[in-house]
Amino acid sequence: MPSSDRYTIISADTHAGANHETYREYLDPAFVEDFDAWRGQYKNPWKDLRDTDLRVRNWDDDRRDADQLADGVVAEVVFPNTVPPFYPGFVLFAGPPKPDEYAHRRAGIQAHNRWLKDFCARKPAQRAGIGQFFLNDVDDAIADITWIAENGLRGGVLLPTVAPDVDWVKPLYDPDYDPIWACIQDLDIPLNLHSGTGSPNYGRYPSTPMIMISEVGFYGFRAFSHMLLSGVFERFPRLKFVLTEGSAAAIPPMLDQLDRIIANVRKGEIGELKYTAENAIPRSATEYFHQNCWVGASFPGPDDAAAREPIGIDRYMWGSDYPHDEGTPPYTREHLRQVFHSVGEDEMRKILAENAARLYGFDLEALAPLAAEHGPTVAEIATPLDALPEHPNSALLKGTDLALV
Repeated sequence: MPSSDRYTIISADTHAGANHETYREYLDPAFVEDFDAWRGQYKNPWKDLRDTDLRVRNWDDDRRDADQLADGVVAEVVFPNTVPPFYPGFVLFAGPPKPDEYAHRRAGIQAHNRWLKDFCARKPAQRAGIGQFFLNDVDDAIADITWIAENGLRGGVLLPTVAPDVDWVKPLYDPDYDPIWACIQDLDIPLNLHSGTGSPNYGRYPSTPMIMISEVGFYGFRAFSHMLLSGVFERFPRLKFVLTEGSAAAIPPMLDQLDRIIANVRKGEIGELKYTAENAIPRSATEYFHQNCWVGASFPGPDDAAAREPIGIDRYMWGSDYPHDEGTPPYTREHLRQVFHSVGEDEMRKILAENAARLYGFDLEALAPLAAEHGPTVAEIATPLDALPEHPNSALLKGTDLALV
């Protein structure tokens, strides 16, 4: 069957990382002795990073390719996963390092970035890696971002978020960070915000997990609001900002709310609160969003799919979240049939590959042979799902009348 009858699928959200033994090989030798001592005391709380069969999905090429290709996914944007050297826990949940941790934590993410460079270089057409930096020191951040761009990590960089209980790092709306945003803009690489980041430390209470999950969506978008309202997108109109794995459906109402706030601040008051011209920004949140932003919609539901039009068809990318349990694997085809069966072919090609290829620099011609062999057919995705698999995962809408999806 010719490749034109099949979809090319690029996941705009996957995760990878090395194990501690491998990270040790990429660590600055000055930190190896300290790492050995730290590693001997570290206890991993994450089941999927302890289980031998599950954790290898983060780094084993053969296992990863087998899983991804069987699912119809031929390329991926790679966010971090696992636990880099000197991290207090899972990489996305860890906050900014305190001053006494900074040198070691920075050495840890530099080890990850070096590993990621090699991981992506093994499959250059299929992998766009996202590197990491910290905000603690602006000059160090610029050096690390420049290294990332110069070493082929075309996924760009991950935005370090600043939770409200962090007072040892300046907030994202501080203009002292402008040289960092200028550097990213000038290097023409994406700045990626991933959900699950930016939450405060809730302490150890029985209610903590429920409180955290009830607020994680708010904190996931908080960094975006801070940058938009502080004028970062006004000062850096070519900055490419990506919101990944947050609810796509939440974005249009959030923009409407921000539009109203901005308009009323420009008028000078909201109720009894008064504002001056320096408190305002000249354009609406919606205008800045369409100027600067893309969305990585991970395992989207029907409401997320419907949000693609106000978000912008050319700025909307699909993601699987491999290898996380809440993602679409191994039922990506079923997920796409369930949520997108009524969407036309041209639009689906943008959502599944073309938008991500344009933003992250994938060569669709280079991916065509893989797509011709492994991609789902256009007819397959256009066929509504009439039954769930025996053991559906969270990306499939369980308990739903499939005829109404």
